[in-house]
Amino acid sequence: MNRSELFTPMKIGSVTIKNRIVMEPMGLMGLAGREGEFNQRAADYFVERAKGGVGLIITGFTKVENEIERMKMPTFTCVTHNPTAFENSCYEMIERVHSYGAKIFLQVSAGLGRVAKPTLLETQPVAPTEVPNYWQPDVMCRALTTEEVERIISRFEEAAAIAKKVGFDGIELHAVHEGYLADQFTMSVFNKDRSDRFNGDLEQRATFPIEILKAIRRGAGENYPVTVRYSIRSFIKELGKGGINVAAKESGRDTEEGLELAKILEKAGYDGFNADTGSYDAWYWAHPPLYAKDGLYLPFVKQLKDAVNVPIIMGGKMGDPQLAQDSIKNGSIDFVGLARPLLTDPEWPNKVMKNREEQIRPCIGCHDGCLQRIFNHKPISCSVNPACGREKIYNIEKALEPKRVIVIGGGIAGLESARVAKLAGHEVKLFEKSDQIGGHIYEAAAPDFKKADEKLLDWYRVELERLAVPMYLNTAIDKDSKELDDAQAVIIATGSVPVRLRNIEGIDEPQICSADDILLAKKPVGNNVVIIGGGLVGCEVALWLKNQGKQVTVVEYLANVMDGGADTNWANKSMLLDLMEEAQVNIMTSSKFVGYKNGHAHIETATGVEQIAADNVCIAVGYSSVNDLHDEILSRGKDTYLIGDARKVSNIMNAVWDAYEVARNI
Repeated sequence: MNRSELFTPMKIGSVTIKNRIVMEPMGLMGLAGREGEFNQRAADYFVERAKGGVGLIITGFTKVENEIERMKMPTFTCVTHNPTAFENSCYEMIERVHSYGAKIFLQVSAGLGRVAKPTLLETQPVAPTEVPNYWQPDVMCRALTTEEVERIISRFEEAAAIAKKVGFDGIELHAVHEGYLADQFTMSVFNKDRSDRFNGDLEQRATFPIEILKAIRRGAGENYPVTVRYSIRSFIKELGKGGINVAAKESGRDTEEGLELAKILEKAGYDGFNADTGSYDAWYWAHPPLYAKDGLYLPFVKQLKDAVNVPIIMGGKMGDPQLAQDSIKNGSIDFVGLARPLLTDPEWPNKVMKNREEQIRPCIGCHDGCLQRIFNHKPISCSVNPACGREKIYNIEKALEPKRVIVIGGGIAGLESARVAKLAGHEVKLFEKSDQIGGHIYEAAAPDFKKADEKLLDWYRVELERLAVPMYLNTAIDKDSKELDDAQAVIIATGSVPVRLRNIEGIDEPQICSADDILLAKKPVGNNVVIIGGGLVGCEVALWLKNQGKQVTVVEYLANVMDGGADTNWANKSMLLDLMEEAQVNIMTSSKFVGYKNGHAHIETATGVEQIAADNVCIAVGYSSVNDLHDEILSRGKDTYLIGDARKVSNIMNAVWDAYEVARNI
């Protein structure tokens, strides 16, 4: 398919970008050295995306100072912490990026302000005015003095001079976006009572990013390209609470003000906008999870495009090549921004250009390998691409002694281990006892908001067919199976099954079912459904059924839903909770299912036992591993590996990472 619109050059300021594909900035956790420099992993990470065909790379959050808002090193890169170390880390990295025809902008930041995690700081959090810290509201951010603000601005001049010196092609300001420090200065909700030139009406509140631009120009020259990461609307319903839809009350920056501020910044001289919406208070807008629509920013960015005359970059679930092309072709945007899709598959541009789109590994919107790892102070990576962020030290190499490998189980862990083992040069066979591969993916992808999981399974089908890995369906393997006779290594990926409750009145009635039964339509579902278990699965099933018009009640033993089980990223968790609240899903916490009788679920609460009408009671209290084969096959003297849910019930990331680690080392 012809995607020529994606591969036409265009200028940002004075610099020509070879195509319309931009690697969006992401957190650099794990890619920074102790002196604030880029480490070797960072160089390999960016070069891999340049090699993959992107036109422009924007590096991600790099501080211009680390004194006023002092972060523990090496949390992030910092231009001025040790300028010599920073410069030396850039030269070769930038030369390598340029070898592939890509350009690279350094994203420089004034800091985090109220959204800095106190655990990462060695100083008190700061903000334009006193305001509670986002993560720990009991911690008060102190107001920056005028002198401190001016000192931060002056550091941009120094940072810009260094950026130009080492070969960066431009700079992006981080950020009038997502509620970071520069953004806080522009919003009256955070910039309330300053008496200096950095407060007042909208134009006066824009003084900080405007003076930053002037400082950058002093350091790098008038013709040096400077873009700004920009949120058109904040979606702050109230501090700490996001607005789930466009009709929500806005306490931050609304769209009208966002368009007016953009005109002010364009007039000041910014060469382009890297646009989105959202804030930490509405993190699911800034970091759209699987529940969000593809291209969710387009309605806002179209208005921005009409308001300004400089190029617009836009990411936000733009990984579908057709959507990317259409958005450029119809003039909604000038550049398509890809963040997570390039973590998942650095070759996205090349595969699109070469008409190999079916080979693009899809992002599933889980945030487990990227945003959640950054949140937990771990190196950035990807749930379905374990080599991300460690491209040269964790790639797949050919085995010195190829072996005959048997994979038992056709879920995600089994499919990934078969793929990796084959790429490593082994002879691989996969056996699945059912009539289809995919494991739990089928029920996981049943809700209309989780179709990305289905795309991942489609990708595995394409890859295993391309690699000619034989898959034997309807074939159960036990310790005596002849298929094991000549195997030199056996990977057991037999997955998990839903936990069943016992010793509860009525538990064997036909109205009692599992989440799998509902998601796979194994049982008819009535109008009134009670879901036992308020974890991720239970809540997703509840939302899905409520969207179908069912009356749904979630019963959770703990004090809050989604507090137990797997660690779900806050963007995903908060969006799911807000969607459930908007849909008016009934939730009972600190409650226990004690029986089912006469069409009613009996729920024990702090005040007694309530009876709730229930055509179905869905048990969603987790899964248990299926791993009996492991010890049995191990007794045959085979090299035996237990992976995925069979080893430990978790999520797709756990399945893929287990499989990748084991298979690449056979």
